[in-house]
Amino acid sequence: MRSEDRLKIQNLDIFSQASEKTFHSLTGPGFFQRFPPGVVLVSENNMQDFLYILVDGQVEMYATSHGRVTILDILQPVSLFILAAILNDDVCLQSARTLTEAEVLMIPAARFREAIDNDTAFMHAVVRELSRRYRTTIKELKNQKLRNGSERLANWILAEADYHVDANYIEIPFEKKLLAFKLGMTPENLSRAFATVAKHGVNVDGSRIVFTDRQKLINFAHPDKLIDKREPL
Repeated sequence: MRSEDRLKIQNLDIFSQASEKTFHSLTGPGFFQRFPPGVVLVSENNMQDFLYILVDGQVEMYATSHGRVTILDILQPVSLFILAAILNDDVCLQSARTLTEAEVLMIPAARFREAIDNDTAFMHAVVRELSRRYRTTIKELKNQKLRNGSERLANWILAEADYHVDANYIEIPFEKKLLAFKLGMTPENLSRAFATVAKHGVNVDGSRIVFTDRQKLINFAHPDKLIDKREPL
């Protein structure tokens, strides 16, 4: 593993308070691999022997039922996934697939659970991470249940714009079809939602969304900190 990648992982809150011995015991026997796009890393309803940490690239978390597919999240680096399944030593409730070429660190699940027993500071960090994920899930449920599709899209645009404070546009970082699934709607409904938000301060040109009146979009979206404020990493 490159030293810069090691530093990225060690700076994650879940590892930042772990002792050097604990960190080495987790990353030492791990596998650092590069995967091409379209590789299924995790399959739902299966047990997993590793905790995954995305170091570079994009990974989509998705689920299926009776022929239906939904996108639960699209991960950006640096982030870890299937933590709850690893802690409970249980089957995964979602699948993971690389969207782009991706670099992933795979930490043995048994070592991870052992480290929790042996390092109190690390255990506290894991509890904080689970709490953060729970709060994020509640916010996403509120987003889905309290807003219509156009409002969800408008707030997603504003959230993306937070990463580009000085820019007057954003680029959708993945296919619009994936964005539709992530926002809980069909591609057709997403097109209608784009037509709606285009009347409220943005121009949509392919994957580029240009702000013409950001305040007008804010007035339409009605951002709510109890839904839209990001949980600290």
